[in-house]
Amino acid sequence: MAACQEKREHIAPAVNPRDSVSMMVSYGVNTLISDSGMMKYRIVAECWEVNQVKDPSRWIFEKGLFLEQFDDKFHVEAYIQCDTAYYFDKQKLWELRGRVRIRTIDGLRFSSEELYWDQTEHELYSHKYSRLVTPDREMEGSYFLSDERMTHYTISNSKGSFVKGGMGENEGDSILAAPDTVKAKKRLPTTPSAKKAQ
Repeated sequence: MAACQEKREHIAPAVNPRDSVSMMVSYGVNTLISDSGMMKYRIVAECWEVNQVKDPSRWIFEKGLFLEQFDDKFHVEAYIQCDTAYYFDKQKLWELRGRVRIRTIDGLRFSSEELYWDQTEHELYSHKYSRLVTPDREMEGSYFLSDERMTHYTISNSKGSFVKGGMGENEGDSILAAPDTVKAKKRLPTTPSAKKAQ
């Protein structure tokens, strides 16, 4: 009786649409990336997918990304971290989403929910609320534009700019002499020793 039965191959159904399948999926990634023969970046990610079938082709980091940028002597210049990232390799464009954080060697800190890094134009930009903190000032706004090194930046539709120390010696300056229309909020201490001192 067994000889009369046809043999059946157990085949999974076809994936549809076909472009949803990644060409490569890597887990527990910690890798260095070079640019023009120099080590420039280190990528740390829980999951890294490469999909060259989708148009445009992309790298996908759905479980977060930590990226370090190095100078010519392999010193860390900056780091970037986010919850989700996409890299469109033909356009050389990074799209970072969800709790995007940047810190540079100069002490600059950037935070937003979205950031684009155009490596062709060498600029960073965001159309969502962004906060920038430097050793001298804090700025917030709904549009951010900067060069790759975060040395020349613009925040428009800003909500505030706070400068530590004096800006100038001219007492007749209308900006410095004008009354402050925004009352400063008391900053909460950030360390346990600062809490005890209050």
